[in-house]
Order: sequence, then C-alpha cells, then structure tokens
Amino acid sequence: MDLISDIAAIRFPLPPPGSVTPPDLYFDACKQAESLRTEEAERLEAASEGLDADPLLLALEDARARKAAADAEIRRLLAYGREFHGPRPYRLDSLAQASGMTISGIRTAYGTGEIEEVVHAIHREPNRRTAKEPAQDGP
Repeated sequence: MDLISDIAAIRFPLPPPGSVTPPDLYFDACKQAESLRTEEAERLEAASEGLDADPLLLALEDARARKAAADAEIRRLLAYGREFHGPRPYRLDSLAQASGMTISGIRTAYGTGEIEEVVHAIHREPNRRTAKEPAQDGP
C-alpha cells in the first residue's frame, strides 16, 4: 500500500471502459489520467516532506479549498445570471436546477460582494440590483 499513489488514484480515476467518446480516445484518456496521477503524487510527496505533514490531510485540505473556490464561482455565476444578464434575469427555477440549489437558496446565495466581483471581472455595471445598496449620506 502506497498512501500517496492511492490518493492520486482517488483524485484522478481511470475512465471506465466505454465512457470515452469517441471510443478510440480511451487509451489517450487513460494516459492523461496516469499523467495527472504522477504529477499529483510528486506534488503530494514534495508537500508532505516539505511541511512534514500527512499526505491524506493535505489532500483533504486541498479538496476543501477547491470546493470553496467552486462554491464562490457558483455564487458569482448566480449573481451574473440574476443581475447582469440583459433586461430579464435568468429564472430562479432554471438557476436552481442547474446549480443544485433551491429557489430560496438562489435568492440568498450571493450578495454585494459577489456582485462587485462580477463587475470587476466583466467591467460592466449590473442591469439591476436586488442586493441592498449602501446607504447614501446627506441630501
């Protein structure tokens, strides 16, 4: 049993036979997965030795960070779909289905922070604002 190789195999599984389209690319897909496994094993080996840390715990921390990044991306995409997409925003039910969230979850999934991140990314102000604006001072 080699912990690091096992972790790399879990992170980058080989595609099941018949899952690659077109089928003649199956060998290439397996080769790519093997390459990713090798890179991951080398990265984990270096990180665990350099930090004197358990490779499984490092892999879990990395997975958690990727999950947090994916969640943040989803919130930004939801903000885009509701606040920036033309005169009519995407429907809540469509966004809920695509994101795996509930309609009420969509309504609360993003706020002014995510809206500002989208503004910065696409260099355009939103078409509408559902999130509360900061209060203006003075008359």
